[in-house]
Amino acid sequence: MKIIGLIPSRLASTRLPNKPLKLICDIPLIAHVIKRSQMSPLLDDLYVATDSQEIAGIAEQCNCKVIFTKNHHLTGSDRIGEAVQSLECDIIVNIQGDEALLHPEHIADSANLILKNNTIEVAMLATPFYKKDSISDVKVIINSNLEIICFSRADIPFQANNMHKAYHVVSFTKKMLSNFCALSQTPIEITESIEYMRLIESGIKIGTKIVDSKAISVDTEEDLILVSNMMEQDDLYHSYKDDFSH
Repeated sequence: MKIIGLIPSRLASTRLPNKPLKLICDIPLIAHVIKRSQMSPLLDDLYVATDSQEIAGIAEQCNCKVIFTKNHHLTGSDRIGEAVQSLECDIIVNIQGDEALLHPEHIADSANLILKNNTIEVAMLATPFYKKDSISDVKVIINSNLEIICFSRADIPFQANNMHKAYHVVSFTKKMLSNFCALSQTPIEITESIEYMRLIESGIKIGTKIVDSKAISVDTEEDLILVSNMMEQDDLYHSYKDDFSH
């Protein structure tokens, strides 16, 4: 069973242009994600999937393999869908390129949902969430079978004090990723700008595990400042920061 990690990354972010190159504690955002993903003992290989020479250069500095993809992809999942066509593997972990505070053990938490349950072909982590009216954070509703049944940028469930947020470490079987990318975009996916609604609207089950994580997807300048402050106190960061000293 071969498990690979793929980090999709592009410069053309609408909310935070050139996001992967933004510095967090003097290290590019994408480099934090790479270094932390490399700490996962579960992954047999790790790649960055990108259309950017600048991003590829940072990945290579981190001793991470690069797969160049086309520049027309609307979502990160579609980007890794192209990248994985040339790879031999069984499970792909899609590690969002803006999860600067990613913890390596959560890569295994995501992949194990598939490894330990042959009825699950796609799995995403979730974390407790309490911030109201934050459209940059994707909220989820989880049923009693630990399946995600809805995503939204709005606060869901309505008037809930305790919500759950999508933690973008998403595992697929290779076949499911291919099937997912072959589907046309769906109405709620387009409205919410959340690609995983395509799976739910197509009747595909998404397994989940709720993990304790303070990870924040960097989507805005406010997120960038917050994550930079949190990074200073992060033990994993202090284990690799000297790799970037000049």
